[in-house]
Amino acid sequence: MGILTFKLILVFCLFLLALTVAAYSTWAERKVAAVMQDRMGPSRAGPFGLLQPIADGGKFFFKEDFTPANAEKFLFIIGPSLVMFISLITGAVIPWGKSLSFGGQSYALQVANIDVGVLYLIGMVSIGVYGIMIGGWASNNKYSLIGAIRASSQMISYELAMGLCLLAIIMMTGSLDLKVITENQSSGKLWGVIPWVSGMNWNVFYQPVAFIIFFIAALAECNRHPFDLAECESELVNGYHTEYSSMKLGLYMFGEYVNMFISNALMVVLFLGGYNFPGIHWATEHWSENTVGILSILAFLTKTFIGILIFMWVRWTLPRFRYDQLMHLGWKKFIPIALINLVLTGGIILVFEHFFK
Repeated sequence: MGILTFKLILVFCLFLLALTVAAYSTWAERKVAAVMQDRMGPSRAGPFGLLQPIADGGKFFFKEDFTPANAEKFLFIIGPSLVMFISLITGAVIPWGKSLSFGGQSYALQVANIDVGVLYLIGMVSIGVYGIMIGGWASNNKYSLIGAIRASSQMISYELAMGLCLLAIIMMTGSLDLKVITENQSSGKLWGVIPWVSGMNWNVFYQPVAFIIFFIAALAECNRHPFDLAECESELVNGYHTEYSSMKLGLYMFGEYVNMFISNALMVVLFLGGYNFPGIHWATEHWSENTVGILSILAFLTKTFIGILIFMWVRWTLPRFRYDQLMHLGWKKFIPIALINLVLTGGIILVFEHFFK
């Protein structure tokens, strides 16, 4: 099997995985809400309601595709398409597992291993704002435009704190390569001196403050509760996609769930060891490459799915913030705390440089 063939197969598998996770995240969210509110949730379409996402997808395809008469038709179509496209291609630089072997040749489970993977992710996340802004403006609806402006300002504000957290990780690892960041967390020692289980030298132990800020910023970046002000029905009539229907609306909704999946995958790479699992060095020495590769994929996806469940748990636990509270938290709390954390990280690395070698 050639490297290009493997990459194409990997792209196809990641595309299916992202869409499947996005579809069944809607089912899982309803089930989580049902458990927390003492009700059943989806239960009619298939056993345990497992066919509900398929029914919802079919409904989107068969609903009337309505376009407002005064809308900018080209941009009206581009908006949801851009959100979905950016959400999908962001996963190209994420290392989803260690490696697999076919025909005696080893293949890395990463579509594009580029030296500046972190910068690529930041760039893609920044472009994602345009999909929301274009959708609100092209609808020619003042309520949609207000929703788009609020969503965009919210996302940009929390991207700053998120970027400062990324800088702390980059300073520790000395690399912008996500593969290198992942491999640095597979060390057999914690803090460079304390013996630890191999594969558990996670960055979250070094950067707990950055992890907390990054997690909360990811909630705001994904327009998730308690920061889902762009979709506050009582104020904005469903926000920036008020005028959308059929599969255009479905692309916006799918894009949000794919974005949630990718955001949690990125948190796993940066803070939770990526595809590393306890005892990965021992497993690499005693088991086959494919066995370790499959286990690393399962470890990565398990951490990611736990993060998604926590996102859902937060949604059905906390009340929605007011807009002024959201901006106050982002600009006056998170950015200063992230800056202080960045300065402290630099000072610690300068004084105890041998711990991070």
